[in-house]
Amino acid sequence: QVQLVESGGGLVQAGGSLRLSCLASGSIWSIATMAWYRQVPGTQRERVAIIFSDSRTNYADSVKGRFTISRDNSKNMVTLQMNNLKPEDTGVYYCNADVLRQSSVFQENYWGQGTQVTVSS
Repeated sequence: QVQLVESGGGLVQAGGSLRLSCLASGSIWSIATMAWYRQVPGTQRERVAIIFSDSRTNYADSVKGRFTISRDNSKNMVTLQMNNLKPEDTGVYYCNADVLRQSSVFQENYWGQGTQVTVSS
């Protein structure tokens, strides 16, 4: 089995910064895409940023220029550096990854448990 564990959420004032980390563990052979999503109660989960296996990245328009996604393949880790945070960035942030497990021929999609980010005005 594969587990994704996020860390780094918390409460911050508008204009501040937070760094989220997600560590994947288990019987992992390789990880293709890794991404961060966020969800506000009563709304759909939206993708904030994604990083592909070749390190190409893509961001939601609302976070471009403020958030940076990166990955460390040697540690099976993805991070999200969030700068100049705004109240509308508040939500639960989830890590997501497409994983090829050892002794498997198909990639499977996994989610972390989520970490709360609250930005006060």
